[in-house]
Amino acid sequence: MHEVLEFPARLRLIDERSVALRAAVSSGTGLDARVPSCPEWTLFDLVRHLGGGHRFWAAVVAAGPAGAPPVERQAVSDAPRDRDALLEWSAESTRRLLSALRAAGPEAGCWAWWSVSGSPRTAGAVARHQVQEAAVHAYDAQLAVGAAQPLPDEAALDGVAEFLSTCCTTTSAWPHEPAVVDYHATEGRSWRLALSADGARATRLPVPGTAPAADACARGTAGELVLALYGRIPVDSLELDGDRRLFDLLHAWEPED
Repeated sequence: MHEVLEFPARLRLIDERSVALRAAVSSGTGLDARVPSCPEWTLFDLVRHLGGGHRFWAAVVAAGPAGAPPVERQAVSDAPRDRDALLEWSAESTRRLLSALRAAGPEAGCWAWWSVSGSPRTAGAVARHQVQEAAVHAYDAQLAVGAAQPLPDEAALDGVAEFLSTCCTTTSAWPHEPAVVDYHATEGRSWRLALSADGARATRLPVPGTAPAADACARGTAGELVLALYGRIPVDSLELDGDRRLFDLLHAWEPED
């Protein structure tokens, strides 16, 4: 398995995880059912959110490099309330995103909200992040209908690194004592997040146990790590060592960039 997902694999996983979400929604549970992992949302809201995101990013990628998004990201008012029509609207949303990504190619530049991170502002990076959006929201939908499944291994293993790179890397000063937090996947990969006055920097640990000891570490399957990073499961459901307070501080931290 590749250390970082190749572009065709990213597109395939976006499609597969979006199909998985729609399969859960089509199971017969009412669209007004609450999503336990996103309690403010119903199943209808969840489908509208992911479909709206796909349409938004399709437009962003198609527009190319820009200093601001070409369209506003807002609630999508044209998502139909009828289940069959909603599912077709969702499928069309996914088709638009995949078509835009294929047409652009992975190296094409585009706007992205991660202005300061370890991820580039490219269509390839958008696709990589959209794998995680689709994977986590498919889990949300499955959970809502009582059929939650583990995240696919290839999406989850890339997802830990993608989250730490895109969502955590920053030049905003860490407002506490410098610290190092490690994340260990039971599949054999590990990552480190270094926190200091210079910000946060994520790196891959080549061989577990060869780097200096971290101040705190979390261990679980890659899927469990991703779900914890996205707030879908409590971090204390993982195996934690060291200063557990650091995970609470990380969760509460809101970098300025």
